[in-house]
Amino acid sequence: MKAWLHVVGIGEDGLEGLTPATRAVVEAAEVIVGGDRHHELAGANNAERLAWPSPFDALIDVLRAHKGKRVVVLATGDPLWYSVGARIGREIDPSEIIYHPQVGAFQLAAARMGWSMADLETLTVHGRPVEQMIAFIQPDQRLLILTTGADTPAQIAKFLTERGFGRSKMVVLAAMGGENEERFEGLAESWDHEVPAFNTLAVECVAAPDAALLPRVPGLEDELFVHDGTMTKQEVRAVTVAKLMPMRGALLWDIGTGCGSVAVEWMRAARYARAVGIEPRADRRAMAAANALALGVPKLELIEGTVPAALEGLDAPDAIFIGGGLSEETFAACWTALRPLGRLVVNAVTLQSEGLLTRLHGEYGGTLVKIAINRAEALGPEELGHKGWKSLMPVTQLSLVKR
Repeated sequence: MKAWLHVVGIGEDGLEGLTPATRAVVEAAEVIVGGDRHHELAGANNAERLAWPSPFDALIDVLRAHKGKRVVVLATGDPLWYSVGARIGREIDPSEIIYHPQVGAFQLAAARMGWSMADLETLTVHGRPVEQMIAFIQPDQRLLILTTGADTPAQIAKFLTERGFGRSKMVVLAAMGGENEERFEGLAESWDHEVPAFNTLAVECVAAPDAALLPRVPGLEDELFVHDGTMTKQEVRAVTVAKLMPMRGALLWDIGTGCGSVAVEWMRAARYARAVGIEPRADRRAMAAANALALGVPKLELIEGTVPAALEGLDAPDAIFIGGGLSEETFAACWTALRPLGRLVVNAVTLQSEGLLTRLHGEYGGTLVKIAINRAEALGPEELGHKGWKSLMPVTQLSLVKR
């Protein structure tokens, strides 16, 4: 099929920064779609000018309505990197589209900072919850962040400072590549700059001796979660999430999610991993929501209900964790819903649930293990300094892969 739609990346230098071929495409367009800033950068021509539709989801219908004309969509920088081009490509056959990439904000910011793109994390909070950057706060980590407005750097500075990274170096870069390019520098703990709304933030994370260490591998300390005592404990959680095998963009159902510790660790462990927590108690859903926000996975979806009824209408999962509400009916519904190569993990602490897992293991196979954890804790008067082993309740775990 012949391409009729051109998605053109444009920078602060406008048409002058485009290749001759791409510039000719823009100048010959009959319809140009973009934001006010994009239209200004493209200069004047005879094309019909359309602003981004509201709601933005209507964009695809707008584009299709002009099929048969020479249509250009203007985006900032590389239209396939955290930009509108990827969204268009999911809805319109790629054979109908020609992309014209320009040097994007990440490449420009890396060049301004003298940083290697291979040695840093790139992320966006543009039009997304700012809290999702929390999961990337690590000692000595370099971050390039597309922000959501003038207030975003101050919000991120607050997140860094609260977690013991107040000495982190922050640089805001605005209007890169244009005549009005600006640069603002400071430390997170004392950040007070007023910056333009359209900016890119560079962060060099510097940890204080008492900084919170929040690795993205599973096994965060229990104290980092708001909970009521009923939760999958740190050591068992690390094993559980490892068995669930988090992968980029994969979906987890966390059944009986409680305070959400397994779902939170799953989402932290892989880029764009998604999770749905199913929990009948409102107080525990509130705890799960608070934990998701504090630990950098604000997109955790929480559903009130019990299984199997609450599973109706959900997208098929890549992994399922049953941490509460186990029954033969629940297990069967989950196994049926699980996608091919999906992972199912069930933890049990009661004798009745252990007996059911034993029967399910005999029928479905998989790996059945008992996890026993002992922690050194104080014995007797604290001033004596005596310690001994305290056993946590043993957990029986069944894990399977759907072949």
